[in-house]
Amino acid sequence: MFRIARLKPATALWVLTLVITALLAAYAAWLFYGTPHPRGSGSTVTSSITTITTPVTSTEHTTWSNTSTTTAVSARTEYFIIGNTVYLPLPRQVSNVTVEEAILWRRSLREYKDEPLTLTQLSMILWAAQGITDPARRFRAAPSAGATYPLVLYVVVGDRGVLLEPGKYLRAGVYRYDVMKHALTLVRDGDLRGELAKASLNQPWVRDAPVDLVLCAVFERTTRVYGERGIRYVYMEAGHAAQNVYLMATALGLGTVVVGAFHDDWVASVVKAGKDESPLYVIPVGVPKEVKHPSFQEIDSWYSSQRGGG
Repeated sequence: MFRIARLKPATALWVLTLVITALLAAYAAWLFYGTPHPRGSGSTVTSSITTITTPVTSTEHTTWSNTSTTTAVSARTEYFIIGNTVYLPLPRQVSNVTVEEAILWRRSLREYKDEPLTLTQLSMILWAAQGITDPARRFRAAPSAGATYPLVLYVVVGDRGVLLEPGKYLRAGVYRYDVMKHALTLVRDGDLRGELAKASLNQPWVRDAPVDLVLCAVFERTTRVYGERGIRYVYMEAGHAAQNVYLMATALGLGTVVVGAFHDDWVASVVKAGKDESPLYVIPVGVPKEVKHPSFQEIDSWYSSQRGGG
């Protein structure tokens, strides 16, 4: 006769833990592979989801409404919209401009053509400002003291300000950038550039740019680690992020300018910033009316003249 071995309480608890862990892992795998993944794969994914059925505007007026529908995500589609979330084209190399050239050509440009940004251009601008560049450690494109990451990024999109595909535009409104998903979440509907310009002391480039970034900061994320000195670290970080926007805009053939003159509370209300989020920059981005590209030969000649030709 076989005898049934009795497990010690500690051993039994350990076995039970393993069983529960295995079950949870199997359930998690079912959730992940049995439901549509936002970034998709190489095949067409069809799923029944609650979504905004008209996520874009075209030359005709359209509205958004929440309904249950079946949405097909094509393998060729670089973006898609689920509910109030816009999943942006993923970051990739889209420019042949070198970092040396981007630094040389960077300028504050305030006059823009009446043309939209593409969604890919907006995607790369946002990634340069706050996107993930080291997935393992979740480090971002701009350096941050102690990786405390106090910055929060909003995007004010004008009417026909961002082109999705021929004849289709991203809905005008205020969006919040989701760093981890590289996505935009609709915060407020409508073209708010005019109101943002008024809050920015009526600076016309804020109104005229197809897109305005609003960079805010939660100071406590950094000051709780570094105390009062953390305040200056936050300002430094905002400058790092803004310079990244400048350089990426330059590489993409776009123009931008950082704006620091505005009514803080008014700007915060325009983008519906949280109570702990303080606006630091308003950054218009658009297609410039005029671009001048100095050459390194010009720089060489100038420096040589300053050295007396010696």
